[in-house]
Amino acid sequence: MDTLPKEISQTKASPSVSSKRIYILQLLTVFIGFLIFGFSENIKGPAIPRIQLELGLDEMRIGTLLSLNSLGYLLACSFTAYLIRKIGIKAVCLLSFGSMVVSGVLIFLSRSYPALSGSFFLMYIGNGMLEIGLAVLGARIFVRNTGTMMNLSHFFYGLSSTVAPMIASGLMTLTIGGRAIDWRDVYLLILLLAVLPMIPAIAGKFPSGSHTENDRIPLRTIAADPVIWMLIAILSFGVISEMAVGGWLVNFLEKAYGWSGTAAAGMLSVFFLCFTFARLFLGPVTDKIGFTLSVIVFSALSGLLTFAAIAAGEPGAFLFAAAGIGIAPIYPTVMALIAQRYRKGSDTAITFIVTLMGVSSVIGNYLIGAIITGIKDIVASSRGAEGGLLLGLQAGYVFIGLCALLCALSAVPLYRYLKKRGELL
Repeated sequence: MDTLPKEISQTKASPSVSSKRIYILQLLTVFIGFLIFGFSENIKGPAIPRIQLELGLDEMRIGTLLSLNSLGYLLACSFTAYLIRKIGIKAVCLLSFGSMVVSGVLIFLSRSYPALSGSFFLMYIGNGMLEIGLAVLGARIFVRNTGTMMNLSHFFYGLSSTVAPMIASGLMTLTIGGRAIDWRDVYLLILLLAVLPMIPAIAGKFPSGSHTENDRIPLRTIAADPVIWMLIAILSFGVISEMAVGGWLVNFLEKAYGWSGTAAAGMLSVFFLCFTFARLFLGPVTDKIGFTLSVIVFSALSGLLTFAAIAAGEPGAFLFAAAGIGIAPIYPTVMALIAQRYRKGSDTAITFIVTLMGVSSVIGNYLIGAIITGIKDIVASSRGAEGGLLLGLQAGYVFIGLCALLCALSAVPLYRYLKKRGELL
């Protein structure tokens, strides 16, 4: 508790018992919120092969499903900043948690592809609102040591992401009252946990925007800044690479190498374990060497490890997990850079960047499914169905690794631009 007063001073409250309580409730909302966010995002790894089998879906339709999810996320990003200004960040966080609970019930009741797509769409609207809400809240309360605190917040996302695949896979092996637990039950149980962060959110008091409309940086000014467009490119490639692992790694290991569902989910958990501890320990590194240089180094590392994993075949599968070390710091580091550079308009800048990033995420998920299906169909005639599927999955994963390398390359002109103007962060 000795470190609290330093951070408390970042809010407008004095370092009293009351302000300590307010700050603790803010932290609990952010940390538990990211914890639930990680669960909701990453139980899909073990669930997707089961969904695919039960509903008879090919990889193209799975890619389309994930793209529709990203579309829901994108839609939420487009209106969340407006909602924050109109009803406040507290109400937005509560609304996002509530929509996740409702989507869990709807997924449980889904019995067809259209119904499931609609339910996932709603869940990702909640996720998108939560992503913006927590990012804006973090930008407002983490003024000092921004890179460290942003990475620490996202550490909780990585923590739940680490255990989510194992929990989901384990639950789907259990039976209760003679009835086997399936993927619908898992989604219901996990998404009901979104009630937990609603408790500190209701009890707490969130900081309002510290700037009037006259002081706020207008969207037109933000959109005219070349740095914004470089950050959009960086986040687009980085997030495609990061999020694709949760959706495709288990599927890849099960179908390409014949791994069991439990073993494949275990490797996904190892990925998120590397991911989690990278965010915990590399946050201070990003503050020390700079946000932009960190993005170049870490995203390049992730891409190279992914390519090495594909080239090594099954014995190199652990390199897929190791790639999590490099990709983990990208998103929170960029959020820290935004919070520092656009202090008077962080909510507008975050929403603008994340919305356009969401467009890329929709396209990226669709492309992965299309690449896998396209290569599989082309090669199947000469190498058979299994050979075609293997090459298709490998091609899809090459695209994931390529996105990580493109993330690093996109950060190079940003580094040069900021350094030339003495604005390097």
